[in-house]
Amino acid sequence: QVQLEESGGGLVQTGDSLTLSCVASGRAFRTYTVGWFRQFPGKEREFVAAEFRSYGHTYYADSVKGRFTISRDNAKNTVHLQMNKLKPEDTAVYYCAIAQRAIASTVQRPTAYDYWGQGTQVTVSS
Repeated sequence: QVQLEESGGGLVQTGDSLTLSCVASGRAFRTYTVGWFRQFPGKEREFVAAEFRSYGHTYYADSVKGRFTISRDNAKNTVHLQMNKLKPEDTAVYYCAIAQRAIASTVQRPTAYDYWGQGTQVTVSS
């Protein structure tokens, strides 16, 4: 069982930056694929970014490419999502997730992930 704890959400203005962090329990963090998803009210959870295991292979949704950066610190069992140039349409609940045995072609699918954080609200005002 892996537990995830997110932090860093909040209220910001358009163009601001924000960093989300997610700390995971367990000893095998470096072997996991880590991902960030977000959910708009009344919508399904959508993919934001992922890093496949610790190979340095990162993936981004087109809507955040060039603005968001996913990174991980295996020594601290932590994954970050650096969000720059935030827009009102980025307003959502953000979730971190871990996949223990995902393959690269599935990292954008919520169903590939085994454990989820509780979510953190990000609100971008116009």
